[in-house]
Amino acid sequence: MEAIHNINLASLVDTLVSLVSAFVLGGLIGFERQYRQRTAGLRTNVLVAVGAAVFVDMANRLHGHDGAIHVVGYVVSGIGFLGAGVIMREEGNIRGLNTAATLWGSAAIGACAGADLLLEAVLGTGFVLAANTLLRPIVHAINREPLDTTVEVTNVVYVIAHRERRKEALALIEEELQQSHHPTQNLDVHAFGQEEVEIEATLAATSVDRDELDAVVNRLTASPLVNQAFWSPRTHD
Repeated sequence: MEAIHNINLASLVDTLVSLVSAFVLGGLIGFERQYRQRTAGLRTNVLVAVGAAVFVDMANRLHGHDGAIHVVGYVVSGIGFLGAGVIMREEGNIRGLNTAATLWGSAAIGACAGADLLLEAVLGTGFVLAANTLLRPIVHAINREPLDTTVEVTNVVYVIAHRERRKEALALIEEELQQSHHPTQNLDVHAFGQEEVEIEATLAATSVDRDELDAVVNRLTASPLVNQAFWSPRTHD
């Protein structure tokens, strides 16, 4: 009857305080995300915070502080997989990085609550909310400023293809880019998983016709040689 033996009302009250703290603080972060209609909103942030608190509180109860420290490390690793799920690549742009970072912060706050570091959890919540609200006008102001003229911009076409057909895919990329008057400056091939490669075609021209390049990408995507294609500008100081 180990389950009955493990019942400890004092410890249960301590767990309740930790979980309520994680629920409330994770809810504050999640409310801001939900208000802005982000991928991970109220429920997701609450679940991340409460889940981290449960794991750390359980380890703290079973093995003391040493056990809690070990579990915190696993929480940090595990939340990385959840964060990767909300990061999306869309038309050459990366989206969801801030949402993934917010989930990481919610997990840290939940871990603090589970470890009975309630004031630290409250402070962490304040800083996460400040990063997502107070810094927003500053980010918008910076983004409205034109790029420094000393910044060099290059445009890169990315293609994911089967490894065994990479030579055919390379020939197709060069042909399509030449026909659209976008000669390549450099072609690089990198491993992409076990069965695919990523081909990076750096264009010689720094100024391109976006519609023409979109059409090239669409034609590449329609080819059976190509699994995925997109293009993106790249800046260099």
